[in-house]
Amino acid sequence: MDGFVRVADVDFLPDPGQTLVEVDSEVVALFHVDGAYHCIDDVCTHDGGTLADGPLTGHVVACPRHGATFDVRTGAALTMPAVRPTRCHDVRVAEGGVWVRLRTAAADAAPPASSAAGGAGAPLVAPAVTGHAGGAAAPAALVAPVTPAGLSEDAVREMLREVKDPELFVNIVDLGLIYAVTVAPAADDPAGRQVSIDMTMTSPACPAGPQLIADTKRAVGRHEQVRGVEVRIVMDPPWTPDRMSDAARDQLGIF
Repeated sequence: MDGFVRVADVDFLPDPGQTLVEVDSEVVALFHVDGAYHCIDDVCTHDGGTLADGPLTGHVVACPRHGATFDVRTGAALTMPAVRPTRCHDVRVAEGGVWVRLRTAAADAAPPASSAAGGAGAPLVAPAVTGHAGGAAAPAALVAPVTPAGLSEDAVREMLREVKDPELFVNIVDLGLIYAVTVAPAADDPAGRQVSIDMTMTSPACPAGPQLIADTKRAVGRHEQVRGVEVRIVMDPPWTPDRMSDAARDQLGIF
């Protein structure tokens, strides 16, 4: 049947339901939602998590590792930390069975949908976000000395461009994680400065949070005028992809 492989009887899965099936020696995720079957790679494009094990809400499945979500109809990445679609496959229901034909490349997956449960079709938190895997080494740029002429809010933001998300490799300023920067005289040194930074995460459970906070303090604390750096995590308003700069969108391939 034009490359289609029968993977299950039509009444094999409950509605809604999900399972793993094998097609041409590849294991993929099969979903049954609202009377229709859909098939995508069982791979979260964020870190390789298995999607068939994640919670299914309508046509949206969430990776159980960090919460990135995908549209099971198209493979579109709906929330951060995933920014790329997972591969979507062709499905037919015929002769009492469910048939799947693999598409050949991830590029065949449909682009992110304009909207879906939980957020916009381009990444959002994630997200949360959703989250990021922590433990990556601090970027080498954080070791270099920083010697700007003055210590203004703009200067601090420039320092913060050295701090990058350990998985997306985009700096936290262009990601829109910095809500506010305040520079004030240090209490015990009029010539010194105390810097306060209101910062958010793509999701409240982001595992990269401790690393990003530490890198933020390190990047700003190296300045000769800085006597202290306070980082306050703010979740209101929650982060959305709209906060990203055009440069970040270009870097992540979001249009």
